[in-house]
Amino acid sequence: MTMDELKPKQSAYIRSVGGTGALRHHLLDMGLTPKTEVTLQKIAPMGDPVQIELRGYELTLRLDEAQKITVEKVHTKAEKMHGTRRA
Repeated sequence: MTMDELKPKQSAYIRSVGGTGALRHHLLDMGLTPKTEVTLQKIAPMGDPVQIELRGYELTLRLDEAQKITVEKVHTKAEKMHGTRRA
């Protein structure tokens, strides 16, 4: 499965990063490395680009870039609680 096939709020682990030359190097430099967990946050209204969360930051990728990233172990993460609970 490739990253562009994820649905919003689905998470997965990067298995491999495809592409060649400068594009592949650029994807790796942005932190898209094997075994990194990514979560698809949003898809733009026209379907391109997509917003993902990884390593504590958000990143926007074009669909053709997301298609070059193979993912595995698709899952849904529990939502984080924001704020503090008061008794």
